[in-house]
Amino acid sequence: MARALVVFESMFGNTRAVAEAVGAALAEGRHVDVVEVAAAPDVLPDDVDLLVVGAPTHAFSLSRASTRKSAADQATGELVSRGRGVREWLDALAPGDHTVRAIAFDTKVKVGWLPGSAAKAITRRLRRLRFTVAGAPVSFYVAGTPGPLLEGEIERATAWVRTIRATSRT
Repeated sequence: MARALVVFESMFGNTRAVAEAVGAALAEGRHVDVVEVAAAPDVLPDDVDLLVVGAPTHAFSLSRASTRKSAADQATGELVSRGRGVREWLDALAPGDHTVRAIAFDTKVKVGWLPGSAAKAITRRLRRLRFTVAGAPVSFYVAGTPGPLLEGEIERATAWVRTIRATSRT
């Protein structure tokens, strides 16, 4: 059976919540692993045919060590991701030798029009790694830097999975 892998980076838990909702919705009819980026494999297993990657938007793009430190300084509780971020994982990820569809999402503050998107940066990197991009990157919104997710975002993530499932025919 084909397998989906959902890899996420999350500082305050908002991106993790979206990743878990995505994983649960994808699990209908397939095996799904949802893993924090520090535990993600640098070589995808042969049975993975769908990769979903999510990260918070930091300074208009993917996090860096300096932006993760800044987020850690703002934290009032324990951080979810404390090691490498999605940027570093994608830099280490070996291009696969089989076709894998991939799609990206991010979380970001919803304050008027705010440029930048971790999901767009992820999508560019996935294309460079020769993944088949399965759709446009999607942003899910938080009320402020530490969150919480805005009302309805988990439901929107579940609905988004329907479009992923439709394009991947699973």
